Amino acid sequence: MRPLTFLTIEHEDECPPGWLGQWWQERGVRLRRIQAHAQPTDEGAGAAIPQGVGDAVALVVFGGEAGANDDLDYPWLPATRALIARSIGAGVPFLGVCLGHQLACAALGGEVGRNPLGPATGLTPVTLTAAGESDPILGGCLGSVAVQWNSDVALRLPPDATVLATAPDGTPQAVRFTPWAYGVQFHPEVTPEQFDSWWLDKPSATDPERRAGYQEASAAIHAASADLQEHWQPFADRFLELARSGRRPAARASSGEN
Repeated sequence: MRPLTFLTIEHEDECPPGWLGQWWQERGVRLRRIQAHAQPTDEGAGAAIPQGVGDAVALVVFGGEAGANDDLDYPWLPATRALIARSIGAGVPFLGVCLGHQLACAALGGEVGRNPLGPATGLTPVTLTAAGESDPILGGCLGSVAVQWNSDVALRLPPDATVLATAPDGTPQAVRFTPWAYGVQFHPEVTPEQFDSWWLDKPSATDPERRAGYQEASAAIHAASADLQEHWQPFADRFLELARSGRRPAARASSGEN
């Protein structure tokens, strides 16, 4: 039997598939990775981004420094937004992580911009809404924490999108765009070592006043490594089941209302 293939889009070296890629590959998934930032652009902006997912059963778009509409600096973003919109419209299971989530918001008619309450960095509680508690993908994440590193958020969600989790500042933290398409503002894929590469090397980590906060966040993430894997590997498995079946799995029973 041929292995399942996930098409993944990456935007920078420091934002690979991480734990998600590892867990899916351990389950027999083949990743067809497109490192859009590493492709020559002299053949045309967005030339590395395909028109469709081909034989892949899911599309996963990861994070990066870009804003969802920073097309001049990241010329593959228009093609990526178009691929997301076409794929979701065709019923292809989709997961957007951080920038990938924001690109989906923009592609589907929402609005993305700077969070007026400021950036989010480090371990963050995942607070599920009532819809999130009963969701087949996010419902098992009640009481979990996740890694966040973002300045932009969804300011206005696309029509018919459902908020599944909210960040401490009240902004959408996880969203169901359709029964087969999800976006998470946090990073379930990030290993502690990957997070360290961000605060040491990313342009957004150059503020000297925030470096002590990055160090504190790094220590907390290293200490929480086992808990992060315990919560987010089942999340990866549930998305794989969605991709495998091609349809939404049965909903969970809600434990109450938020």
